[in-house]
Amino acid sequence: MSFLEEKLDSLPARPGVYLMRDESGKVIYVGKAKELRARVRAYFRGGDGRSQIKFLLRRVEDVETLVTSNEKEALILENNLIKQYKPRYNILLKDDKSYLSIKVNVQHAWPRILATRKIIKDGSRYFGPYASAFAVRETLDIVERHFLLRNCTEHNFKNRARPCLQYQIKRCPGPCVLPVDAKEYQENLRQALLFIEGKRQELVEELRRKMQEKSDALEFEAAAKIRDQIQAVEKTVEKQRMVSHWGGDQDIFGLYREGGFIEVQVLFVRQGKLTGNQAYSLDDLEFSDAEVMESLLTQFYQGDRFAPDEILLGVELEDREVREEYLSERKGKSVSILCPQRGDKRQLAEMAVENARQSLFESHDEEKRREKMLLELQERLRLRNYTQRIECFDISTIHGAHAVGSMVTFFNGEADKRRYRHYRIRTVRVDSGGDDFAMMYEVLKRRFSRGIQEGDLPDLVVVDGGKGQLAMALAAMRELGVKDVDVAALAKMRVQPSARSPEIQRTEERVFLPGRSNPVTLRRNSNALFLLQRVRDEAHRFAITYHKKLRTRRTIYSALDRIPGIGGARKRALLRHFGSIKRIEEATVEELLKVPSMNEKIAQEILHSLKAVSD
Repeated sequence: MSFLEEKLDSLPARPGVYLMRDESGKVIYVGKAKELRARVRAYFRGGDGRSQIKFLLRRVEDVETLVTSNEKEALILENNLIKQYKPRYNILLKDDKSYLSIKVNVQHAWPRILATRKIIKDGSRYFGPYASAFAVRETLDIVERHFLLRNCTEHNFKNRARPCLQYQIKRCPGPCVLPVDAKEYQENLRQALLFIEGKRQELVEELRRKMQEKSDALEFEAAAKIRDQIQAVEKTVEKQRMVSHWGGDQDIFGLYREGGFIEVQVLFVRQGKLTGNQAYSLDDLEFSDAEVMESLLTQFYQGDRFAPDEILLGVELEDREVREEYLSERKGKSVSILCPQRGDKRQLAEMAVENARQSLFESHDEEKRREKMLLELQERLRLRNYTQRIECFDISTIHGAHAVGSMVTFFNGEADKRRYRHYRIRTVRVDSGGDDFAMMYEVLKRRFSRGIQEGDLPDLVVVDGGKGQLAMALAAMRELGVKDVDVAALAKMRVQPSARSPEIQRTEERVFLPGRSNPVTLRRNSNALFLLQRVRDEAHRFAITYHKKLRTRRTIYSALDRIPGIGGARKRALLRHFGSIKRIEEATVEELLKVPSMNEKIAQEILHSLKAVSD
């Protein structure tokens, strides 16, 4: 009897999670079970004849189990382990970001409405989440233009000495420094909340009455403003589709499969109105529809992801009651998971499936377009590899200070943000004047060293720059023995003076390749150039963002260092208490005094110094 067979006989007959590992010890599959022994033994003793299961089992060298008290705990643990290990044979969601919600800090004397991805129990009201960031920002723009509420941060609100630009363009009444009628402000807030809650018809009727009153009183300017409000509200009402007479919050999952592909479409219904959707393309590993949905739901509602009142599915789940209990506990109110067989809810589930079908066809068309683009890139640059995975590197610094490198990854022509990386420059000294070539060499050497260890290298490396940056990439690859990776440098267009024309002349963007003295110039509107520009610009954006973050942090740290009485211990105490530099900036004197060993004089100095830095 083999080691693995002996282990199967000794598995516990209890709920828990099992991890399958290959010969290198890498986790290749994670699953949960109501009874571990029965579930795992079924894999190895002919209980599952699917081809991908046989393929998986040929690679399994060991099975590890983790026992839990109940099935609900197993569900939570499974989610955490999938997120940690990203096993090859599990269905993985590529998009696990938190969606935007609208937050209203109603407990404040002058409430503010803003977008946020974090929902915390701070007494504020939250609306959403919304799948479309554009829709959220459009809503906030309408609120700012027509309901006259402030949008400034707490720090700016408390420290402003005169009205800001928002007041000048008539988007804020200026409660930070001006005597604003609190009742009128609260009335504006109430109307804005009706708009956000979706009670827009009620709001329109109320505004019409108010407009008529102003018109009867010959206050025509005020009536005109209310008319503009009504038009803005009615315009948004026209865009929304009422899909549920129930008026609650629902997530509706539709699954469609064809050939070797699976498409899942999620429709988001808030207060009975369809507010957005999200599509997920999955590789079909012969999982049943129920297994796909279970795996998807496990990852979809992780972290602080909002759970609606109802989740509608097209398939029945074996562990439905466990999931309902888990989500209800997390939400603090009942959450139902339904597989409707008739009526309006069944129609909604069928609509989600139809959207999934349409999305699958569209994604296939998009896939063909990206494939054509990648083949064009390979052909034009005479690359050895089909460029399925591209990594692009950039350096951001000012005279060597706060020098950082960035790496962005594109897979099949699309950004794969999970693989983005930042690098803080370690070996190049600031007093060297900021040697960009040496910095690029350091970043690439670190990336290739790790890639060799993990067997994880791209098809194409792109560096932002010209011949010098290309030489650094080649030097790093030679030193580490990297041979099967293509490399290119993309140089930005240059301004070229011309004696014949007063107009500014610009060169084309140039691609430098190993072994070629002259650069390759790609057609201006070509797909290949478009892809390279997207990759390069994204790397630049990612590097600049991190550089600015470090620079701001250092500036604020320096501001703290210059304050008499702020030493290392007080600085650490401030960061422990507030959690971030940003929160220290936004704090009041009263909040600062809650920090151990803090006094009013030093608190005032902190606020004064940080305000000077921000301004």
